[in-house]
Amino acid sequence: MIPGVNPRQMKAMMKKLGMKSEDIEGVEKVVIYTKSGNYVFDNAEIVATTMQGMTTYQINGEPRFEEGEAEIPDEDIALVSEQAQVSREEAKEALKAAGGDIAEAIIKLSE
Repeated sequence: MIPGVNPRQMKAMMKKLGMKSEDIEGVEKVVIYTKSGNYVFDNAEIVATTMQGMTTYQINGEPRFEEGEAEIPDEDIALVSEQAQVSREEAKEALKAAGGDIAEAIIKLSE
């Protein structure tokens, strides 16, 4: 909480403001997925605070970053495969190399 403030007083102030705070127990892992990779928190402490009907979650812990591979939608693979007249595997590899850019993947496969 806030240094130098009595936890009992803090709870009373939060109650007056209509805030409710709850520790979420038993959390083993929290993963935040991003386009460039994932932030993984092992054994994180999670506090849920509800105020005016909105709940905010606070994650406390040390994250580690895991590089991620961009997910290529099946529709994009099918489109590139059809347009460049190549197999789905070749289309998927070309899309990965092009960072998911459909036009670039088709152009590279058509050269």
